[in-house]
Amino acid sequence: MHTALAIAGLATTAAAETVHGALVFVRHGDRTAKHLGPTSLTPVGASEVFEAGTFTRARYLSSSSPHHIRGMSEAQYVSSQVYASAPDEPVLFQTATSFLQALYPPLGQSFAATQADKLANGSSVPSPLNGYQYVMLHGINADSPETVWIKGDVGCPTMTTAQQDFNNSAVFQTRLEDTRAFYQSLYPMVSELYDAATDLDYTKAFDIFDLFNVQKIHNSSSPIQKVSDDQLFQLRTLADSAEFGANWNASQPDRALHARTFAAAVLDHLNQTVSTSSSSASSTNTKAAPKLTVLAGSYDTFLAFFGLTRLTEASPDFYGLPDYASTMMFELFTPGGNNDDNLDESTLRVRYMLRNGTTNPLRQFPLFGSKQADLPWTQFRDEMQKIGISTTAEWCSSCDSPSDFCAAFRDGNNNSVSVQAGNGEVAVARGAWIAVLVVMAVAILGNLIWAAMWLFRGRKESRVPAAAVVKTAGSTGTGSVRSYGKESV
Repeated sequence: MHTALAIAGLATTAAAETVHGALVFVRHGDRTAKHLGPTSLTPVGASEVFEAGTFTRARYLSSSSPHHIRGMSEAQYVSSQVYASAPDEPVLFQTATSFLQALYPPLGQSFAATQADKLANGSSVPSPLNGYQYVMLHGINADSPETVWIKGDVGCPTMTTAQQDFNNSAVFQTRLEDTRAFYQSLYPMVSELYDAATDLDYTKAFDIFDLFNVQKIHNSSSPIQKVSDDQLFQLRTLADSAEFGANWNASQPDRALHARTFAAAVLDHLNQTVSTSSSSASSTNTKAAPKLTVLAGSYDTFLAFFGLTRLTEASPDFYGLPDYASTMMFELFTPGGNNDDNLDESTLRVRYMLRNGTTNPLRQFPLFGSKQADLPWTQFRDEMQKIGISTTAEWCSSCDSPSDFCAAFRDGNNNSVSVQAGNGEVAVARGAWIAVLVVMAVAILGNLIWAAMWLFRGRKESRVPAAAVVKTAGSTGTGSVRSYGKESV
């Protein structure tokens, strides 16, 4: 996705309206190259994401902003107003942390002084780090049922198979042959990083572009500095086509299963604002829903969501990769203003916006092939329900997933049990958690029995170190091999 996207959208306006809630999905910033091993967010990347958080703060928290979320605390973090989540992957978790540091920055010396903890002995301890605010960030482990809402591509064989079909397609094979000479011409620049020129081809389009792009930015002594702007642009374009093809095809929607769970998560968070506000007038015990949700995820979810919601009809730039620290924003608002806590669903609307990277403006785009700049809440809800996977059970069945938490949804023959989708609520089935606990209990019990036998037999031999796990090309180290185009971040 290139800068042309910045001028392709519909300009946003805010004439006398009230924003009631929003969800922001952010891609990580600049990071180290995946080809060179475990990735980490660079200072450049952290700064990019921090800028994205600063932009979001100015839009939704500043009292002078026409898009200020009604009732949102401007300076001091209120835990009930913000929900933030990211997978327990270093780059994505670091991304969310940097974003939140900008969303609610330190309160400053004056606040730190007034909030000093005065002890009984007469001394005082000031707040550290200049009044630093500790915004709650929910990390999600890959073994948790909650992972499907942000990383629904992990542990999903159905999706992997669908993506492999793209690799086997005539379109892919044609691109593979047509670009072979171009890729191999670049080998002298990366001869120390690839074994042979034949290792460079379209099957590794993203890996190659990512390596060249990162080295071009960070390594002044790398031979990659010789790559021309035209060559780098061609690498980017090929990576665009390979990754979009892997994550979306209208005739094979299984490639976008991760976007379907993400769509359900978006709907659920916005619906909490609507349903909680609607019930507030009749119940004093209603728990307040977060006014702002922040999720950090991968570019593949962006691409799959672009295809799934027909954003490609709004601009051809949606066929391309989003830039570092790009943000998708979903706003729930009432035109003409509304200061009533009890929201009227018939007047609510939802707008979708994208900010491509951190140097382009925020632009609004129509979803689902609509010509409307924004949609009535009821229409948005109905469309998202059509495409969304709203329960863990449905995801497990659709993916035919071997994940431990899916055990509750398999029969005695280890076949997926057909499960009807719920009422649109994103919830983790109780049975899934029970399955996870059972697996953990069995493992713990096994370890205790082994330890008891070891001590009882009086064995004193030194333990043999566990064999090193050797990762082959494409292996994630978890027993599964991702098909081409399935980069996590």
